[in-house]
Amino acid sequence: MTTECIEERAGAAILPAVGRCPAPPAAPGDAGTVSLAIIGSGGAGAMRAGEILLDVAAQAGFFGLMTRTMGAQIRGGEAAALLRIATAPVSSLDDHFDLLIALDWANFSRFAAELPLAATSLVLADPDEGAVPAAIGESGSRVAGLAMKALARAVPGGRVNMVALGAAAALIGLPAALVAEGLARQFGRKGETVLQASAGAVARGVEAAAALPPCRRFAAPPACAETRWNISGNQATGLGALKGGVRFVAAYPITPATEVLEWMAPALAKTEGMLVQAEDELAAINMVIGASFAGAPALTATSGPGLALMTEALGLAVASETPLVVVDVMRGGPSTGIPTKSEQSDLDIAVHGLHGDAPHLVLAPNSIGDCLTTTQWAVALAETLQTPAIVLSDQALGQSRAVIAPPPPPPSLPGRLIATAAAGYQRYTVTASGVSPMAIPGTIQGTSGAPYVADGLEHNARGAPSAQAGDHHAQLDKRARKLDGFDYGASWADREGEGEIALLTWGSATGPAREAARRARDAGLAVRLISLRLLLPARPAQFAAALAGVRRVLVVEQSHGRQFHKFLRANYDLPAEVAVLSRPGPLPIRPADILARLTTWE
Repeated sequence: MTTECIEERAGAAILPAVGRCPAPPAAPGDAGTVSLAIIGSGGAGAMRAGEILLDVAAQAGFFGLMTRTMGAQIRGGEAAALLRIATAPVSSLDDHFDLLIALDWANFSRFAAELPLAATSLVLADPDEGAVPAAIGESGSRVAGLAMKALARAVPGGRVNMVALGAAAALIGLPAALVAEGLARQFGRKGETVLQASAGAVARGVEAAAALPPCRRFAAPPACAETRWNISGNQATGLGALKGGVRFVAAYPITPATEVLEWMAPALAKTEGMLVQAEDELAAINMVIGASFAGAPALTATSGPGLALMTEALGLAVASETPLVVVDVMRGGPSTGIPTKSEQSDLDIAVHGLHGDAPHLVLAPNSIGDCLTTTQWAVALAETLQTPAIVLSDQALGQSRAVIAPPPPPPSLPGRLIATAAAGYQRYTVTASGVSPMAIPGTIQGTSGAPYVADGLEHNARGAPSAQAGDHHAQLDKRARKLDGFDYGASWADREGEGEIALLTWGSATGPAREAARRARDAGLAVRLISLRLLLPARPAQFAAALAGVRRVLVVEQSHGRQFHKFLRANYDLPAEVAVLSRPGPLPIRPADILARLTTWE
């Protein structure tokens, strides 16, 4: 499969390319960013309306982000599409929503805390859905009625969510012609009847918006001509895996990682690869080890409960020096926890969960686009260093969509060192780099074919089991040396800005931290941002250089037990003055939360 074909399979929305698309300055009365939420019961269509809005915004030339919040119910429950549309790239929700459209209030109390409003916010509600909840009134926001049910009934086959879509697009300034094109892309395959019903309901919403109070809006779409993608983090992860060369995937479905598997199944089939749905996570990780032993770059995707089941087999991969990648799309824990909400609380198990001295790689993407780059890099590192790599994504990245510029490729690496001759072959021979040639079964000609034993027992250089101290120490040193001594380059972390205050963060917490740092610099406060992409092995020399001149550090993470802060303390020297902003899911950390903590030092 060509790169272009793989990217098409990712659902990338490519805009016409006729030049560069810089973010234009906001015109008088124009917003550089608009945030809106569409909420309702599960099945009411809030997500579908949000997805179409994001698609239309992309076609209009905007950047954007859509996250989703929902309960753990199989059917029903609460659902909300949370969007931010902007003239410049965004990787975080804003501090509050400018527009909230309630399709109904049935389950509003379950996620009211996730929907901050301000006095300038506009809330649209259907009078037929009952009284507006007290929490809305307490926010001080403006409330207006929009008879969505009645408007939808006036159109044969009309749906309430399409009325809301039309009203939202009109209120924030998205062109009606592009909305019509978005409907055609979404519903064209369902036939003319469905398309006309949707278009009619959208038109009713647009008409009704003319009589509604104004809200924050764009004066006009930006002039745009550069390539943009409309992609989710889980899709980007799958695309990165394919670009990295993964051709075998075994996994057991689990929220919120399942979309990685759903996207990769048909894409792998086009690359002569294969995806197997295993009976459980234990089977999945062992299938992946077997496929990699046979020469196929291999991956599994899971979440916290699945990773817990895989730790013994990961130790086997370390001992046998078999490369593989485990993508952990983290969710709230422990145990079943909150499957549909985000949290960064699998850091401890990813770093420390393997028994014995078992050096391995742990990486974390820090944006939706970086899910592609980091996963591709993880595959390359695992193959080059012949070791397992754990990629820590999370629900906030995986199940969100963003309109982004295509992400940059990771550093180029040589890949797996393959043995080519059988004479004198020793699989685990001690080398200066720690990496030894790996024989692929059936590929070396000759009477012996360079067979070797690859199991979980400690072994000598030939792979024969050994309990001798010399062999154990030599192999322990070898496995540690190949990771610690490797040159990971500048990709180990993202670093931005200068100043005596540093924001230290990782993963999905990077989005709000990056925006908070930008706001702080705009206000005259010198702040640098350091977001770790490579968590294991630790990089103390590079970390010290990145912190040179820093007097104060604010650690930002989404866990209850301050796992990232403890990880930093265990592996790095930090300045004397360190503060921690740590919040577990499901409430996201917002830029204003970080900025408020930064300004207390002034």
